[in-house]
Amino acid sequence: MRTATVAAGLVGALAALTACSGGGGGGGGGKSASSAPPSATATPTASSGSAAVTGASGKLQGSWLTTSRGKIVALVITGKKAGLFVTGRKTWCQGAAGEEAGMQMIHLTCPDGDKDRVTGMVDSVDGKGMTVNWSGKTGRETYTKAEGGTLPSAPPTRVKK
Repeated sequence: MRTATVAAGLVGALAALTACSGGGGGGGGGKSASSAPPSATATPTASSGSAAVTGASGKLQGSWLTTSRGKIVALVITGKKAGLFVTGRKTWCQGAAGEEAGMQMIHLTCPDGDKDRVTGMVDSVDGKGMTVNWSGKTGRETYTKAEGGTLPSAPPTRVKK
């Protein structure tokens, strides 16, 4: 039950952060002394190729959860912005999500230099689940949509290739 409470808080916090709009300066470069996430008004910095990303389809919008190596992974997509948080880490990743060359793509940058989930291609998505194939060592992950700030009854586990 404690994990569900932590995950609900993470989804709410990420949803609030990625829903923020605003001008904001540069993209939160190196590590900071605090463990707080980068400024919500910072412009997301994404890996190469993300300049061609257009808005994410309505199916990608929302809060998505999975588990990986015993940790909760929360992915939140709002408009063209994407944010990802993994429990047990001090930083989180931010970037862009949307259509690119006819595919739904996610490009993230992590201030701590993590490369596990940098570029993801959405293999499938519907109102309940989404499968993302990440270019890093994470590989394919299946996420469950969290509706209205509530957690799914059973988050999926990592799918190996």
